[in-house]
Amino acid sequence: MTSTPVRECGPAATLHDVGRVPWHDLRDATGSAAAIPLLLAAIASGDDAAARTGVDRLRHRICQYGFVVVEATPVTVPFLWHLAQRPQVTCRSQLLGLLRSIAGARQWETVAAASPKVRRHHDDHIGWESAARRAVRDHGGAIPRLLADRDADLVRAAEELACLIF
Repeated sequence: MTSTPVRECGPAATLHDVGRVPWHDLRDATGSAAAIPLLLAAIASGDDAAARTGVDRLRHRICQYGFVVVEATPVTVPFLWHLAQRPQVTCRSQLLGLLRSIAGARQWETVAAASPKVRRHHDDHIGWESAARRAVRDHGGAIPRLLADRDADLVRAAEELACLIF
């Protein structure tokens, strides 16, 4: 499988930037990543049930099993950071948990280290893992604001993520 070049959104990605991403050209764990904008909108909706369902479905698509990232993962990360900082989003600690899973994903890299010939066949996957981890770290400047939040679950999730990326 040949990877489509990924156009990552900058550090200030907001939901207004979602339309700039060629989601139809990207792959997630289920196939086309075209549904990701709808899941991001559900998370941003303010409806707790829709938001939690959105996070669960998004997790399945961009960090399957909690450790398998895909082509669409690094592109989605800036939007997750943006949503995690919005007080009206009801599942911010779950978003930080998803970011923590992405930051810790090293399945393909670990397999390639054990068997270098895997790199020839799965280099895209290794690159996606690296780009996804880098995207999580690159947006980690939001952590201090999250650590100052009144929500104890959010602060705990921010501390756990900070320990992993810093």
